[in-house]
Amino acid sequence: MAEAADFQGTSASPARRWLRRTGALLAGAPLLTGLLQLPAATPADAARQESPQASSGAGSVSVAVDSLSPSTPTEGDTVTVTGTVTNNGKQPVTDAHVDLRVGPSLDTRSSIDALAKKSDDVQGPAGEAVGGKYTEKFSKLIPGVAEPFNISVPVDELDLGQDGVYQLAVALSGETAAQPWDQVLGVQRTFLPWQPEEARAKTKTTFLWPLVSDVHMTAETGSNEQQTPVFDNDDLAEEISPGGRLEQMVSLGKGLDVTWVIDPDLLASVDAMTKNYQVRDEDGTTTSGRNQAVAKQWLSELQQAVAGKEVVALPFGDPDLASLAHHGTTVTGSLSHLKEATDAVDNTVQTILHVKPSTDFAWPVDGAVDPSIMKVATSAGADKVIARSDSLQDNLSYTPSAARPIGGGTMAVVADSRMSTAFQGNLTKASASTLAVQRFLAQSLTLGLQTGKQRSVVVAPQRTPSVNQAQAMAEALGALQGGNWSESQDLTAAAKAKPDPAANRKVPPASVYPSSLRKQELPRAAFGQIARTQGKLDNFKVILTDQSRVVTPFGRAMNREMSTSWRGRGVAAAGYRGDVEKYLNGLIDGVKLIKKTETKLSGRSATIPVTVQNNLVQGVKNLELRLTSQNPTRLKIGGDAYGEQPVAVNGGHSQSVKFTTSANANGRAEVVAQLYTEDGQKYGEAVTFDVKVTEVTATVMLVIGGGVLLLVLAGFRMYTQRKRAAAREAAEDAATEAEDDVDSPVGAAQNPEAPGDRLKEESEAGSRADAPQQPSDPAPDTAPESADPSGTGERVDR
Repeated sequence: MAEAADFQGTSASPARRWLRRTGALLAGAPLLTGLLQLPAATPADAARQESPQASSGAGSVSVAVDSLSPSTPTEGDTVTVTGTVTNNGKQPVTDAHVDLRVGPSLDTRSSIDALAKKSDDVQGPAGEAVGGKYTEKFSKLIPGVAEPFNISVPVDELDLGQDGVYQLAVALSGETAAQPWDQVLGVQRTFLPWQPEEARAKTKTTFLWPLVSDVHMTAETGSNEQQTPVFDNDDLAEEISPGGRLEQMVSLGKGLDVTWVIDPDLLASVDAMTKNYQVRDEDGTTTSGRNQAVAKQWLSELQQAVAGKEVVALPFGDPDLASLAHHGTTVTGSLSHLKEATDAVDNTVQTILHVKPSTDFAWPVDGAVDPSIMKVATSAGADKVIARSDSLQDNLSYTPSAARPIGGGTMAVVADSRMSTAFQGNLTKASASTLAVQRFLAQSLTLGLQTGKQRSVVVAPQRTPSVNQAQAMAEALGALQGGNWSESQDLTAAAKAKPDPAANRKVPPASVYPSSLRKQELPRAAFGQIARTQGKLDNFKVILTDQSRVVTPFGRAMNREMSTSWRGRGVAAAGYRGDVEKYLNGLIDGVKLIKKTETKLSGRSATIPVTVQNNLVQGVKNLELRLTSQNPTRLKIGGDAYGEQPVAVNGGHSQSVKFTTSANANGRAEVVAQLYTEDGQKYGEAVTFDVKVTEVTATVMLVIGGGVLLLVLAGFRMYTQRKRAAAREAAEDAATEAEDDVDSPVGAAQNPEAPGDRLKEESEAGSRADAPQQPSDPAPDTAPESADPSGTGERVDR
């Protein structure tokens, strides 16, 4: 990227500095004349004097600048530099002394980058030494021993010129036994921003302060009414505890004028920790979490910190927009998860922090964009995308303002890549942190001096800064906000700033998207697994009496499966997705059919019971049980090939459903029982069992019928014979007395219960008593439904 070689609109040098430099040159003229009269040095001496670092002892001492205060000095200040020098060589260094050296001003932002890459190179120019009493001396530096130094110099003695960024070097010089002459043995360069007076056009700077963490919560919740959440680990408690990463982000950001960028999943997770929660141990068991007080304290501090500040909310779980754009859009339903993650913001951020967040911004990883990322980023409602200048590059000699329209009603807010990446890397050492802070301030001042016109600049650092990185960010931002060339601005205002017409508005093609970022993306298989889990959830939720107990935790878990935090952790991401799907499968299996053994039927009709078991906490409904005969010519269900009945089972109970069957022939018939949802989708595994039909044959029926007929005929014959005998006897006894007429066969004929009829009834009664009962009506496989709780061993999760 081209940059201006000179500054425009810089302030003039103070007259007294010009006089001081002119006087120094005049005073040095006689000395120069005397030097010209000295005898010429030998070639070896000349080489040694011109390039003392070429000797074998050069660079043998490391110099660490641990602090530079103030970071942005003004008139009348005293600059104090502290640090250590360590002899890394094998020989002691004698007559050692540390001094400060001020080099020329650095006119371009690229020159600052170049110097930062060679900050400890003894072969480069180190500048003019301040010298005099502003030197710290050491009689001897023992190998391997670090010696501290502390040098304070009034800023007037540094002889700084016009406004700008100056190279400030701390150099260690001395002698060794092998090279007994004074030489620079170690150096550390840093940057000294110099803007003693208020700038006419201050740069408006927006600094994003991200609160984002890894995924901690699982999809699993307790079976109680509160649905106690389960965490994968207790790492989040460490982050929000005093001294932890997130605790430092809140405590440091509280005193800064920043735009807070927050993942709602982090807030939801910490809020869950304020109540009862469980933590999964390495052996798979869970224990009660004990960090409720820590969680409450952190949320309280955060509420105070964001009060009156701009809060930008990312979609729930901080979904990886680039992975979704490159691999997820070809999987049905993937974009709907992004919309759900965006819709979940209001119920999280505003409820917990009591501030209304902005959801207009999307933030791809490292601000790297291409057309597909832009399309996905705005698909859920955001109309502003936070990009970065090393992705959306400008071919200008200056840095333009951040906002620029890119078409379709979308605004790209381009963060400055140099300032955004200033705090990456290992900053555990104070020297590395100090160099990062001074470099950030140097870039900011140089940017402001480029045109003399006010511009809006956005700084978007890494998503999850370490504690040391956060501390360096806070130190730099505090110095910047207390300086003379910058003023704070929130992100919404930066997006509304007047765009530079010369700035690039063309989104780079996918071919230039960084390969290093592509390698870290979620694969297409990940989105396929998420879609499979969603399909199972959709099929499961329709049978539940309280869908929210399952839909909400699993919906949020699938948002977390798409999180940006999985980048570079593919194995962990796959494990999390597998655990979510496995847990859902377990809940689905909680509603199932009880397996049956072979059933025997004797007779033309019977009933077959099938038992549905519900091991969930809540009841299930909207289910149909279908019993199908695989051989309907032999066995029919309800007069057809299959029969259906609705099913509703209370939580923790079982229910037996009976189907009427009819047999047409002897033998075995395979029967399949299958649950279906009300929309016709199969639910759970089918249960298959055999039904053995032992129907009574036609020959047996004929024999039985013939025997009954013979009994009837025999009874009829006995009746007629007795009737004839009675008639004859009546004729012979006609003259008997009247009282005997009562006992005559005529009276017997009036008896409604004739002997033949009684015999027939007794015969039929005996036949009914001997008829076998239908063994096809067995007792139910399980006890009838009761209000008693489920037995031990049942899995009752929801």
